[in-house]
Amino acid sequence: MKKLLSILVAGLLVSAALLYGVHWLNNDQGYAGDKTLTVYNWGDYIDTDLIKQFEKETGIKVVYETFDSNEAMLTKIQQGGTTYDVAVPSEYMIDKMIQANLLLPLDHAQLPNLKNIDQRFMDLPFDPKNKYSVPYFWGTVGIAYNPKLLGGKKLDSWNDLWDPSLKQKILLIDGAREVIGMGLNSLGYSLNDTNKAHLQKAKEKLSELTPNVKAIVGDENKLLMQNNEAAIAVLWSGDAADIMGENEDIDYVVPKEGSNLWFDNMVIPKTAKHVKAAHQFINFMLDAKVAAQNTEYVAYSSPNKAALQYMPKEMVEDKRFYPSPGLTKRLEVYKNLGQKNLAYYNDLFLEFKMHRK
Repeated sequence: MKKLLSILVAGLLVSAALLYGVHWLNNDQGYAGDKTLTVYNWGDYIDTDLIKQFEKETGIKVVYETFDSNEAMLTKIQQGGTTYDVAVPSEYMIDKMIQANLLLPLDHAQLPNLKNIDQRFMDLPFDPKNKYSVPYFWGTVGIAYNPKLLGGKKLDSWNDLWDPSLKQKILLIDGAREVIGMGLNSLGYSLNDTNKAHLQKAKEKLSELTPNVKAIVGDENKLLMQNNEAAIAVLWSGDAADIMGENEDIDYVVPKEGSNLWFDNMVIPKTAKHVKAAHQFINFMLDAKVAAQNTEYVAYSSPNKAALQYMPKEMVEDKRFYPSPGLTKRLEVYKNLGQKNLAYYNDLFLEFKMHRK
């Protein structure tokens, strides 16, 4: 669900393409044949040096596009204007795409590096036996905070955020599942709860949080936290890692009541034109050294167990981002709630945002 919002506008995308040598889609270029691969991924979610390495090793030209939400990705694939060979949706969207018959089954024989993936991240409910997807990154939703701006106060619970002393100190991520889920978890309910009475209670409790909310933001949370312009942010673990790399005063915690455990996985859309090349690219990204390099760049948690030996010790031993199996078992993966229930979540989130104004 994964978790990065794209911060690149169209003009910057073109600039980045020129800077890094990535081949972006252009109707006049007429890329064709088995020597081309079209990849659709989240913004700033791959080390572009690896794209160049893949092109050099295989002779396959990569056409690279980005999206900023699972829903935008789904819409583009459904429309079919561009035929993507590899995409990187989150777990609940993979479930939805499987149900909609939008994905091709993977040929595991063409993915020998699949053996590198930690088995606890395989065969999950959204894709049994990994018939359609393989793990790319994983992480959690939690709280980044600066104890120095809180008088030394430490946080370990969602309910800590309702402390009246935190007025105008909290940044919330602009996501319905994350914010409504936080409200549900704070009451002891499941992140996937569809009981309307429980959801209303969660929204009512969130309304009581509004005096403490400084802003509801996307990637701006990183800059605000780095510059000490906010003391607390509810966000994805990879964003927290980025912030902590720039500001050593910041800490990150997964609340004790529970939270989201998310996965972004690589898939091959059913409309893919270069299926063999797609398998080559996925297998390349599963290589231990490649995955290690990519993880150091992206900063999210890698499911590639073999890659850990090539990563900095301080990174892989950080329990905030590589929590124990005991903790991950207590976290919940977002389920595909269906269009009707998801719309209700979105409506409640919109009401919450309007209540703040």
